[in-house]
Amino acid sequence: MKTFKVTVENQTYTVKVEELSGNSEGQPEKAVQGAGSQPVAESPKPAPAKEAPAAEQKQEEASKPAPSAGEGYTLKAPMPGSVLEVKVSEGDSVKDGDVLLVLEAMKMENELTASQPGNVSQVLVKKGDSVNSGDPLVVLS
Repeated sequence: MKTFKVTVENQTYTVKVEELSGNSEGQPEKAVQGAGSQPVAESPKPAPAKEAPAAEQKQEEASKPAPSAGEGYTLKAPMPGSVLEVKVSEGDSVKDGDVLLVLEAMKMENELTASQPGNVSQVLVKKGDSVNSGDPLVVLS
């Protein structure tokens, strides 16, 4: 008999497998002995998450102007989330650092700001919209 550890839904069990000789009736070569299965005290521990610095870095990257041929600048969603508040409307003039909208992601409110001065030429989202990472949100010209 051989003993193995099996993890099912984050619960680790010790199971014993007995090797049987095959016969002509089509019985399996190996069988799991379920009655002897016992939970094991140890459980895998996930690595600590470091989401906040990555989220801040993505937000900074999304706020940087994309290289373009004078077409303006498009603010893109740095992460998936929900639009809580749109602080600008089409035609508004904004300065570098002005808050354009508030995005809720990972149970946190993230203020997305303009990284350059300009005029708001398009607002592509409204309050309550769900967005994915990289979705265009606001276009400045």
